[in-house]
Parts: sequence; structure tokens; C-alpha cells
Amino acid sequence: MTCTPTPPHRLPPLRTVQVLGHGGAGSAAHVRSLAEGLVARGIGVTVCAPPQAEEAYGFAGAGARFVPLDPRLDPPGMAVLRAACWDADLVHAHGLRAGLRASMALRGLRGPRGCRVPLVTTWHTKAHIEGARAGMVHLMERRVARAAAVVLGACSDLVDRARERGAKDARLAPVAIPHPRPGPAAADPDRSPDKERAELGAMDRPLLLAVGRLDPSQGHDLLLDAARAWCGLDPQPLLAIAGEGGHRAALQRRIDSERLPVRLLGRRDDVPELLAAADVVVLPSRWEARSLIAQEALRAGVPLVATDTGGTRELVGRAAELVRYGDSTALARTVVDLLSDPLRREALAAAGRARAAGWPSENDTVAQVLSVYDELTQPPQPARPA
Repeated sequence: MTCTPTPPHRLPPLRTVQVLGHGGAGSAAHVRSLAEGLVARGIGVTVCAPPQAEEAYGFAGAGARFVPLDPRLDPPGMAVLRAACWDADLVHAHGLRAGLRASMALRGLRGPRGCRVPLVTTWHTKAHIEGARAGMVHLMERRVARAAAVVLGACSDLVDRARERGAKDARLAPVAIPHPRPGPAAADPDRSPDKERAELGAMDRPLLLAVGRLDPSQGHDLLLDAARAWCGLDPQPLLAIAGEGGHRAALQRRIDSERLPVRLLGRRDDVPELLAAADVVVLPSRWEARSLIAQEALRAGVPLVATDTGGTRELVGRAAELVRYGDSTALARTVVDLLSDPLRREALAAAGRARAAGWPSENDTVAQVLSVYDELTQPPQPARPA
């Protein structure tokens, strides 16, 4: 079927569908910010995501139409997604699983302008899969990369990965996170960093903070290895880990059996307050694209020690201490050296704020994405006579 675009003067407002899979904190926050920015520019936005994502991020509150989507790849869910996409001018999927679902839902679908509905995918991270399933993930990446008109990568590593998987057009698109919203603790006029530290048991000792889901890929075992080196310090630093996940029971067993100075805080909605109380943030991940907590730490002026993997160096530059992943000795030594050097901590805090000031804003991110949408949905211009 030949694509016959509607004449420009009759083009209705652009209608987009944003597809979110399981949705980590970074990708879900990005979709919320993107929806708000697009709606403000007169773009129609439908967000298809699991119901719990709507509860946490309020896409409807940003002016988008919300369609609840079961995260399973089953026929009923595919029917719901295809119905949501039938009148879309463009579909934007966030993450590998969402990209696969969107590519399947768009098969053979023609948009209201008579053309195939273009698919844009944003790769926010990569799957950490080993063994037999790694081959399946590789095939999924190839399918999604080749189905998309444009792949946007949150860091250069992901752009290179998309090109290796056969993407026709892969571009760097750093994702700006919204400024962190204060948690409920901020509404307490008596709340202060000292009170936060007192509740954690860190009034007279350094407070280290890690934030992230409790998953082996997040490097918490490495962090506990490093914590053993802090046990002999006086005062003994306390490591607080905020987050939930399937690895929690195993971590707690290690903490108890080795008597490590570590507290698992569970899921917290007061991360800004925890950051304000912390002396150092530690990010021990196996791989990150544009870590949410790294961005929040630098923006808040809290010194960061992170593993030098993925897009972390590209994100932080010289505004953080970076160590090789897997080297718990180097991680422990870097943290201890930083705790003993207040001038270095002050310098990192200033460098972090300066680095964060140069990151793309939410408006910049929306403008870049919208330029891609315009490029893919504008009718072709007639060739000029020679």
C-alpha cells in the first residue's frame, strides 16, 4: 500500500503512544516527564503501562490517557496494546520488552495518515542475563533494533549495542530526570538531616548510602565485601541500603552472620532526605547507563563513589570517584580515603553540582524527542525540478 499523507494544512495534532514494560524508576520517570512536556506542546499522549506504574507516577495527572497493560506477553495484552495504537501517528517504546511488544502490535498497522506507524524505542539499560537465556535476549535485541525507525540510547554504550544489533538509525539521547520531589518527610517541619541520621543510628559516625533494587546485578555483595574493611574504623561507618528485591534475604543473612555495619532500609520514598543526611553515596553496580541515584547525588552535592561501568563515566566525568567493578578492595579504600579527606569531599560536592548543571534539562529532552517525532511523521517533500 502506498503511503498517501494528508495535505499539510489538514494535518491533525500528532498522536503518540508511549509503551512502558516493567519500568524501572528511571524509565518510568522519563515517560512521566516526557508525557507532561508533550501534552504541554499540544501533542496527544497515550501511556500503556502496568497499573502500578500509573499509581507511582501519575501519567494521567500529566494530561495523558492511561491504558493499563499487563506486563505479560500474552494475546489479551497484545490486543489491548494494538487497540491503543490503531489511531496513533507514532509509537515510542521504552525498554527492550516494551519494544518487542510494540513491534508485534504494530505489524501491518497503518496510521491515520495512511502510512505505517513508525516505532521509536529508547534503550534505558541492558539486560544482565547469562547462560541459555542470553541467546534469547540477543535475538530480542536484534528484533527490536531492526523494527525501530530510530533507536535512542541513554548512553553511548547502548547506542553502540543497538548498532551492533542491526539498528537502521541509533542516536545518543541522554534522558533528563525530573528534579526529585521531596518525600513525605519533607512535610515535617522538624525533619532535618540530623534527625534522619539519628533514626538510622548514625549521629556520631559517617553515613554511607546506596539506593537501588536488591538484585545481584546491583553489586551489593561487592559492597558488603567492602564493608568488612570498615568494621575496624573508629568511628565505624554505617552503610544504609534503600531498596527492595529478591536478593534481600541473602544480603540480610550475610549482614547478620558477618556482623557488618549495614542496614537494609527497604523501599523508601524519602530518598532526597536520605541524600541530605549522607556523607557519601556508593554505587557498586555491574553496569549502569545514566544511574538515577548518581544523578540525584551529584545534583544534591553529595560525594559519589561508583563503579566505572557502562555510561557512568560519560555521566559524571571527574565529579565522582570511579573504581573498577569487582574490586572490593579498591572500593573500600576509596570510600575510607574520602571519609578521611573533608576537603576532597567538598571539592567533589562542588564538582557534582557543576556537572549536574550542564546535563540536559527536561525541556531539552522533550525537544530532542519531539524533533525525532517530527522527522518521522512529516510528509515527504516533493523533489525540486532540476
